[in-house]
Amino acid sequence: MIRTIIIEDEKPAVRRLEKLLGLFADLELVASLNSVEEAVDWFQQNEHPQLIFSDIVLGDGLSFDIFDKVSTKAFIIYTTAFDQYTLKAFKLNSIDYLLKPIEEEDLAKAIEKFKSFLPEEGSVNSQEIRQIVRKEKSTLSRILVKIGYNLKVVSINEISCFFSENKIVYLQTKERTYPTDFTLDELENVLDETKFFRVNRQFIISSDCIKNIHTSPNYKVDLEFQPNEEITVSRERVKDFKDWLAGN
Repeated sequence: MIRTIIIEDEKPAVRRLEKLLGLFADLELVASLNSVEEAVDWFQQNEHPQLIFSDIVLGDGLSFDIFDKVSTKAFIIYTTAFDQYTLKAFKLNSIDYLLKPIEEEDLAKAIEKFKSFLPEEGSVNSQEIRQIVRKEKSTLSRILVKIGYNLKVVSINEISCFFSENKIVYLQTKERTYPTDFTLDELENVLDETKFFRVNRQFIISSDCIKNIHTSPNYKVDLEFQPNEEITVSRERVKDFKDWLAGN
């Protein structure tokens, strides 16, 4: 039996996931935890499971906070309404990443992926799993941003560019600028490369929002909406930039 736990703070989501997991006879659900604090306490006092199903945004923080405080060899299938945490999830012990509402077929595929890496003795071949996970390419479709004490979901289609300023990376929409939790290097790995291009160390731009391109004396890009700063393609990126434009 595969020892399994759920970390989830929404009761309807817990009930649904428990029901779906009940379809798999070889999974043993040993606990359902609903907060960072409760999960940390549980891990400190109990034998760790082999598999964790975890939401990311919990009432008292992010589930990543749990694994900053406790070390586990268990692997995680993240279940969340927000896909902006994909990169960080795969830096941890994540085997898959399921967006809510979770479909039975997607859940079954994630569990089968996990089982395919279980050696006969029942322990996880974590090195092989990580090698496979690193090869998977996930792209963002929306980003969760904070506005004071409120949260807002911004669709990738609304974003004209990402830019760094004073060590913070912002996204730009038609309405306003929002701070994000990403670095530009991280964004390069999770954005759709056919739509977004890093023109220099400070800017990643969207092809959908290009209004004009000046080619002399330097390549300068005007976006339909952008911060009050000139966007210039760095000299070493000009050829890649033109290839990227041609590919769109």
